[in-house]
Amino acid sequence: MATYRETTPQWKTTVIVSTSLENHETNRMLSARQHRIRYSDSVESGAFIFPLSGTAFLLVDPQDLSERYEESGLIERIKTFVQVHRNSFLLLHAPFNGKKELEILSVIQRRFFGSNLRILPVRNNAEIVKGMLTIAKATSKPHVDSIRDRMSLARAHIVESSPVWEMLRDIL
Repeated sequence: MATYRETTPQWKTTVIVSTSLENHETNRMLSARQHRIRYSDSVESGAFIFPLSGTAFLLVDPQDLSERYEESGLIERIKTFVQVHRNSFLLLHAPFNGKKELEILSVIQRRFFGSNLRILPVRNNAEIVKGMLTIAKATSKPHVDSIRDRMSLARAHIVESSPVWEMLRDIL
């Protein structure tokens, strides 16, 4: 018997990657999964963009920042990124949850609370790739339509088999 994974074709897409990440391990991992990588100087440093799903990811490593991260321009970089990309995600690479990483996370959360920025703490390159691909696939056509259809079917099934709805039908 074939499993669901064996019968569905592998999802492949093009990823626009900042040239600042040209030698990053995540590119090799994306290529190994047969995604097309295109490097660009015109995107924000540290950015991965999935054009077909309309999502963008900004990779930030707190260890690359100076002790005074407020002066490093991080907040301005994130602010520009959020203004340019409607579906923006911040990949906060923190292998260990030290005081500095938690402080940076707290500052970013407070500063961008209510914006369209979502923060995804990641511990390693595998989590970076898995998080990006999961979000990008779920928000790209035709997968988003398939997910929407399955959610509608699930909702209809729940409503149909709900004892509350049966009781209401009996009363009316």
